[in-house]
Amino acid sequence: MSVIDKVSSRDAALEEAFGDVELAELYAQAARGEASAALYRALELRSFLAVAEEQVARVRDRVHAATDPDGDMGDLSAEDLRWDAQWLDAALAGRDGCTAALDEVLRTMPPPSQAGPARAALNPKIAATPPPAPAAHRAGAAPTRRP
Repeated sequence: MSVIDKVSSRDAALEEAFGDVELAELYAQAARGEASAALYRALELRSFLAVAEEQVARVRDRVHAATDPDGDMGDLSAEDLRWDAQWLDAALAGRDGCTAALDEVLRTMPPPSQAGPARAALNPKIAATPPPAPAAHRAGAAPTRRP
């Protein structure tokens, strides 16, 4: 399933911030290159958020299944629950970071009526010349050992 089809907790706020435009249309604008920089960033963060929230739900459901009152106590594993607690902690941290970043983008962007035209510079381009090599890799530089 595409991340576009996944639900996130900030979908309504995202749609409202961009003039009550449905999420599918916002993604379509981005695909056509008609989106503002703020919309590109918001959609990217929303995609990360949808995946993070899916992971939180998976771990939550796994813990609920493992601790079901009607379940076999012989199947309980403290080690598995410790791993799930660590994974849940990581998934929640990811979700919280994505939510905070998305909220910040939505809070600081200009209103839809003041948004400028889409920036073509957001499309990646291949540079004609490569960037200069780091000093350690230039001719005559002594190689450094890494542990």
